[in-house]
Amino acid sequence: MPDLRDLYQEVVIDHSKRPRNFHKLEGANRTAQGYNPLCGDKVTVYVKFDGNRLQDVSFEGSGCAISTASASIMTETVKGKTAEEAQALFQSFHDLVTTGNAPRRDAPPLGKLEVFSKVSDYPVRVKCATLVWHTLRSALGGGGEGVVSTE
Repeated sequence: MPDLRDLYQEVVIDHSKRPRNFHKLEGANRTAQGYNPLCGDKVTVYVKFDGNRLQDVSFEGSGCAISTASASIMTETVKGKTAEEAQALFQSFHDLVTTGNAPRRDAPPLGKLEVFSKVSDYPVRVKCATLVWHTLRSALGGGGEGVVSTE
């Protein structure tokens, strides 16, 4: 599996050094904040809805390479999706990083997010990868609440 490890490292390093959608989103209709007390990762997720569709998504914060890369790829992946599609992606991603198993056949494709499949081998890192996703779920539910990662 050296190829998968190399791809994982390449994608994570790229997105952690040059995160996409890393800015405060002006005109966001929803925001939520997340915090991982174990390592100090902090994130704010901004969502701008157009009807039920996530017209734009961004984030700000500080965290480790896994946390930042997960946030960067998440914003790219959910942009343009409906709230329901974003929730389904959350579930597929969560299953992937907690079990290492490929998504179910009926699950939405994860694309670049599949590079996080080996995170399940390091349980303490699962929180790093999922913090931004839990924060997004909070924003989709109305936002404003703080999320503390307790998985």
